[in-house]
Amino acid sequence: MTIGVPKEIKNNESRVGMTPAGVFELVKNDHTVYVQSSAGEGSGFFDADYQQAGAIILDTIGQVYALSDMIVKVKEPIAEEYDYIKKDQVVFTYFHFASSEPLTKAMIKSEAICIAYETVEDEDGTLPLLTPMSEVAGRMAIQQGAKYLEKPVKGRGVLLGGVPGVAPGKVLVLGAGVVGIQAAKMAAGLGAHVTILDINMKRLRYVNDVMPSHVVTEFSNEFNIRKHIKDHDLIVGGVLLKGAKAPNLITRDMLKQMRPGTVIVDVAVDQGGCVETTRPTTHEDPVYIIDDVVHYSVANMPGAVPYTSTMALTNVTLPYVLKLANLGWEKATEIDESLHKGLNIVKGDVVYKEIIEAFGWEGVLA
Repeated sequence: MTIGVPKEIKNNESRVGMTPAGVFELVKNDHTVYVQSSAGEGSGFFDADYQQAGAIILDTIGQVYALSDMIVKVKEPIAEEYDYIKKDQVVFTYFHFASSEPLTKAMIKSEAICIAYETVEDEDGTLPLLTPMSEVAGRMAIQQGAKYLEKPVKGRGVLLGGVPGVAPGKVLVLGAGVVGIQAAKMAAGLGAHVTILDINMKRLRYVNDVMPSHVVTEFSNEFNIRKHIKDHDLIVGGVLLKGAKAPNLITRDMLKQMRPGTVIVDVAVDQGGCVETTRPTTHEDPVYIIDDVVHYSVANMPGAVPYTSTMALTNVTLPYVLKLANLGWEKATEIDESLHKGLNIVKGDVVYKEIIEAFGWEGVLA
């Protein structure tokens, strides 16, 4: 099979879909790998590295798409890429279709096979290809939140860890999944007081068992959210519904209850956000302020640390890429139930019900 690795063209996206080590494994299995020139430079991998691993370097993104049976990338295609995608071509990437109707319609029109990293699901319900990026994003949420709590960028002027004689900052984490756990771990490490909310009591018990005593758990409901947003300095949105739009746990009216300079980092932005006032931002222009509340909602947070992110992503995607390349997408998704759940759109048909539900397209599920 021919596999293409194009350069990411989303704003400030420096990750790349495959490391040279991943390319080496594909070539070792008798596959041809095309890598767009300079595709890996943002992650610290250069054309010579890919050539040494056995890749063929192509000058343009159009050439990569035209010559490849399967495209392996990081972020969803943007409008400039839609016309490059061919009928029957496999596109393996993060799609997050439920947050973008234009993207969904474009991929339906392309008649490609769209396999989404974020919906590949193991038997135990875990999401193996989403987990490493959620780990990165959860940790970064505290890193970025701490920065935007500084007064020069309109934050409350709070140091999360506090100092002797001054109480530490307070962090509210919505969701005790991968993002929430990693955010709580980082915030606790800085010395902040952390409250983590979830509707899953098993997750809350786990948090209670593994976290230090200054991380407290509470059941998530509107009453408790309204109570805690009044006195917490940093709020992290880490809610995920597999393949579906995130619920709005914080509504516009709740912003009035927060103190001026409170910071919200909505990691759920890829799936529409769990805050009503969330809108996607970029690393170039990451924040905006509504009702004196600072919103950070960069849609590709791990792109800011591309070396770490690309390495972590290839670690988990490569086995699936090899299976798709060795067996073909039909056989691979037939024998691997986890990979089968990654199928979102197949040759113009939507096959993932959460996408249908997100847009109210009743009766169009293939």
